[in-house]
Amino acid sequence: MKRPFQKSRIPESRAFVVKELIAPHFDKNWHFHPEYQLFLVLEGRGTRFVGDHMKAFREHDLVFTGPNLPHLWRNDQSYFEKGSEKQTHGIVVYFPEDFIGGQLLQKEEFEGLRHLLTKADRGLEVSGETNVQLRQRMKELVHLKGLDSIIALFDMLRLMARSKDCHPIVQAGYTNLNKASEEDRMSQVYEYVMERFAQGIKLEEVAALTNMTASSFSRYFKSRMNKSFSDFLSDVRISHACKLLHEDVLNVSEICYESGFNTLSNFNRQFKERTGMTPMAYRKDFQQRFE
Repeated sequence: MKRPFQKSRIPESRAFVVKELIAPHFDKNWHFHPEYQLFLVLEGRGTRFVGDHMKAFREHDLVFTGPNLPHLWRNDQSYFEKGSEKQTHGIVVYFPEDFIGGQLLQKEEFEGLRHLLTKADRGLEVSGETNVQLRQRMKELVHLKGLDSIIALFDMLRLMARSKDCHPIVQAGYTNLNKASEEDRMSQVYEYVMERFAQGIKLEEVAALTNMTASSFSRYFKSRMNKSFSDFLSDVRISHACKLLHEDVLNVSEICYESGFNTLSNFNRQFKERTGMTPMAYRKDFQQRFE
C-alpha cells in the first residue's frame, strides 16, 4: 500500500515542528524529505541507515540530517513480534531550508550556522558532552511555545555549530539519486533484508520484489547505496553481530550463526575488515568504554 504524498512535515502556519514519538516501533519506512531533521532516541534499539551508512543505534542516539538525505531507524525484529511489549520513545525536530531566509543566512553573523547546515548534508552524529546537553534541551523544547521555542532551537543550533562532537555520517561526495517514487521500492528491500538476514538471501529473491532482473537490480542498488547488495547484506549482519556482542550473552560462535554467517572463519574475517578488530576484541573494548 502506497503512503500518501506529503509536501511538508511543517504546516504553513509554523516555523518548525517538534514532536515526541512514543510507539511500539519507529517508522520502518526508508524515506527522505526536504526538511532538516534532528532526531533523538530516548528508548529503542535497532539499526540506523543514513545515506550509504549503517550503524546499530540505542538510547541517546542523536543525529542531525540535511534535506533529502535518506534515512531509517529500523528497530530490531523483536519489536515487531506479535505480543511484544517493547516500546520506542524519541523526539524529532523538523525545520525547512528557508527557516532563516536566504539573504539573512548570508550575513556575517550566521557564518557558523551556514557551515553547520552545509555539514548536515552528510548527516551528523552528535556525541559527547554536546549530546548530553542537547538531550535535555530537546526534552524542554517539546513543551515550549512561541518565541521561546524559536530561541531554544537557535540555541541548540549554536551549540552544534561550535561543537567538535558532531561527526559526518555518509561518505564525502555521497549524492542521493533516489526519487520519491522509489521510497516504497527501497522500503520493501530494507524490510525483506531486516526480516531475513540471519537466513540465506539470494539476490534473485530481492530483485523479484522490485520487479527487476538480478543484474538490473544490482546496478540499481549500487547506484543508490554506493555499495553492492552483497556488501550491504554483510554490513547488516555485522551490525547485528555488534549488538549481540554488546549484550555479552552469546559466545562468538553462536553470534556468527545468529547473524547469518555460515562459517566462523568468514565471520571473523569480515568482522575485522569492517571494524578493524576481532569480535572478542570488539566486545572487550565495548565493555571497557560503556560498562
